[in-house]
Amino acid sequence: MINSMTGYGEAQGEINGVSYAVEVKAVNNRYFKAIVRLPEAVAFLDEDIERLLRKNLSRGTVNYVLRLKDISANVLFNIDEAALQAVVEKLSRVGSSAGISGTIDISNLLSLPGIIRPTSPGKDAAERIRKKVLEISRKAIEMLKQMRAAEGNALEADLDRYCKAIKKDLERIRARSVPVLRSYAKKLKKRTDELLAGAKLKLNEETLAREVAIFADRSDISEEIARLDSHLQQFAENCRAKGQVGRRLDFISQEMLREANTIASKAYDVEIIRCVIDIKCQVDRIKEQVQNVE
Repeated sequence: MINSMTGYGEAQGEINGVSYAVEVKAVNNRYFKAIVRLPEAVAFLDEDIERLLRKNLSRGTVNYVLRLKDISANVLFNIDEAALQAVVEKLSRVGSSAGISGTIDISNLLSLPGIIRPTSPGKDAAERIRKKVLEISRKAIEMLKQMRAAEGNALEADLDRYCKAIKKDLERIRARSVPVLRSYAKKLKKRTDELLAGAKLKLNEETLAREVAIFADRSDISEEIARLDSHLQQFAENCRAKGQVGRRLDFISQEMLREANTIASKAYDVEIIRCVIDIKCQVDRIKEQVQNVE
């Protein structure tokens, strides 16, 4: 069973009057990439969270966001009163010397660097926060994985449909390959007989057989048909396998396209070429969908 690389999960929890909300979003990426955004007050959790994400997810760009809600001012931050007082006094002096009158809006001063500082929890409090945030994060990740599994089911159904379409075209090619050789032999004999009729000459049967054999060898696509059929079987087996199979499916789809191109280059029949075009269209759809598989 395959999993998609896209998904979303969220969870919330509360500890000591502080509400924590976690959001985890994942999108396609050939490799694993974690983007963790934390409030400054809990920045010490960065490594723990990235480790948790790597443990549960192997591919994709994962955006993790932690938000703090319903937090009192004393819990969220501290105001450096000395620094704020120094700024106010300096602005007052500048205003007096420049002859500018007016009031100072304290709320605007709070945006200055160094005025507001996040509260750093103590050791025991930090450990409680760590356990709670990781617990919430696991719930959000589990929700994301469930969404990935649901989308993976839809992807698997699409891939199975494309593979069945390729299988049908491959059977048509296999059935057509033998009549093509017989048709070539008849056309070659008829054409040479027409060309030699005026000269009252007759083509040696051994020469004709040799030319047909050369054509048969050059246009033999039995090995390519067998390999493409084998790739289809491997693809289906990997779709049913557990774990991360996205890279393997991508490689197999490339090999499918390689065999289809070889068949096209060796085929001298319009019907076979049409089937190959249909196969390449289906493989292209497979390659596009496989990019979503974990």
